[in-house]
Amino acid sequence: MSYAPSQQQRAAHLTVYIEGDGLAWISGDLPSRDPTPQQPLALRLALAQPTGNVAYLGRPCQYIDAEASGCAQRYWTEQRFAPEVIASTGLALDRLKQTYGAHDLTLVGYSGGAAVALLSAARRQDITQVITVAGNLDHRAWTAYHRIRALDGSLDPVDVVDALRKVPQVHFAGDRDRVIPPALIKAFASRFAGPAQVRVIEQAGFDHQCCWVQTWPSLWKRTQR
Repeated sequence: MSYAPSQQQRAAHLTVYIEGDGLAWISGDLPSRDPTPQQPLALRLALAQPTGNVAYLGRPCQYIDAEASGCAQRYWTEQRFAPEVIASTGLALDRLKQTYGAHDLTLVGYSGGAAVALLSAARRQDITQVITVAGNLDHRAWTAYHRIRALDGSLDPVDVVDALRKVPQVHFAGDRDRVIPPALIKAFASRFAGPAQVRVIEQAGFDHQCCWVQTWPSLWKRTQR
């Protein structure tokens, strides 16, 4: 599912926000029947962007009746970053470019959407910047940290670091985030040595949900420096 404000004009550049994992699990071992996010933070970030054209992408099986449509549960559990998920994201980005006449894109990924943004950027030549917010940038490190089930069948951004060296990146981390601790984000960024344009911005008092939307207009400006 994608969304963009109807009043937007065609422009050469488009910023696309990619949603997080949504309600993937009811409990540690019980998957949700509907992964639609209860609090769509990436959508709220998109609506808070102060300037420029924006669009929003939900993740597979969100915002639909997943069971009725036959959307496989694995695409919001262990295979949430599967090759076919990244391929379908690429097709959606192509359609958005065509719709709005864009030549290039900025991708903004929240939580698990950050992995989708990075994996997509590694395959494309039209991404001018990747911005992540409380992002899952290395899912193997993340599952090991929380001692939870590995995401078997999912691609991992840490494996495409070389392809991402050409892409400027800004990674926002909250110092109170217990879902994606800042240490995991910094560890990913440390893989980019030399001339890579990769920044980590740690926000005091922020956690996985708070307080990104309220401060997004000012945080957005920091990404444009």
